Amino acid sequence: MERISEEKHTKSEKNYLTIEKIPSFATKSYLLRDLLSKVSRSFYLTLAVLPISVRDQIGLAYLFARAADTIADTDLIPKFQRLTYLRKFRELFSEDTINWAAINSIQFGLISHQALPEEKILLEKLEDCFQLYLKFKPADRAHIQHLMTTLTKGMEMDLTMFVNGSATHPQSLKTFKELDLYTYYVAGCVGEFWTNIMCAHCPSLANWDIEKMSAIGIRFGKGLQLTNIIKDIAKDLNQGRCYIPEELLISVGLTTESLLQPEAHLTLQPVLIQLIRQAMEHLDHGWYYAMAIPYSEIRLRLACMWPILLGGETLKLLQKSPNIMHLYRPIKITRSCVYRVIGLTTVTAGSNLIGTTYWKSIRRAINRNMDLTN
Repeated sequence: MERISEEKHTKSEKNYLTIEKIPSFATKSYLLRDLLSKVSRSFYLTLAVLPISVRDQIGLAYLFARAADTIADTDLIPKFQRLTYLRKFRELFSEDTINWAAINSIQFGLISHQALPEEKILLEKLEDCFQLYLKFKPADRAHIQHLMTTLTKGMEMDLTMFVNGSATHPQSLKTFKELDLYTYYVAGCVGEFWTNIMCAHCPSLANWDIEKMSAIGIRFGKGLQLTNIIKDIAKDLNQGRCYIPEELLISVGLTTESLLQPEAHLTLQPVLIQLIRQAMEHLDHGWYYAMAIPYSEIRLRLACMWPILLGGETLKLLQKSPNIMHLYRPIKITRSCVYRVIGLTTVTAGSNLIGTTYWKSIRRAINRNMDLTN
């Protein structure tokens, strides 16, 4: 079954005319295996271990999130145009019918400006993504709708709150409340989405209190995002953005401009300790979340344990680093550390005792280093 969209198109847009059709197995396989592995190798590892019953929903939601991120990060066009396309993309999730002309417009405006081949392909395949999305059950579509309308608000914050920021004069968030809201928009809502999808498709979670576990899942997501924010301080400053709230900088006598000075990392240490503590508190909730998953859902357990343990290892490195402000010396955990985390948890089948012992060892190391710093 096919039908050509009846929306009017300009002559230059005709190459993006949409033909609606039921996605074939080959198309679905390409999107959720080949394309997904290209746009995120690390997440693809997590996706591969998820229960089959939720793999398609989580995978497609990730592709949509990456598409939105690509729209927001297309630096070759002005921010106000990116904001227009981002809002147009968000509107695609506001109703059950798809505005195919809007998808065509996004493709026409952005595909030619993509430097990375995989991001260009992702935008080219947006119609296929939405065709697959329409085949999902209404409840699954509703969860993806809520995710995408929330997630894109964080991307909108990036485009509006740092509009005048530059590498020499970065702009910052004003308050810790803004930072907390931002981490909810770009990651906390993912924990919420994750909980709703899992509870809908995993019978072993039937006894979960969805509202309670969604709130814990939100903190799980916030912890991962706050870890990334701490890790990427130097890179974000170089792009004119500072996610460390102005009120925290003022508390130690810093501004976004003074952060660029060579010795600023020494003055920033109390703020970094505060942020690392907050990230660890969030990830502690994430660990409770992972341990609440029944042993029968070993795949789901591992998919939650891995990012928490790797996040903790990252925070440990950040806490020990003499200077996290080096732009060209990014701090990242080694591949051997990743293999160790995956190997240990997989071999022990997501054991509560062994996994929690490992997590507590990370916490102790971070607390000990922070005590030495103080």
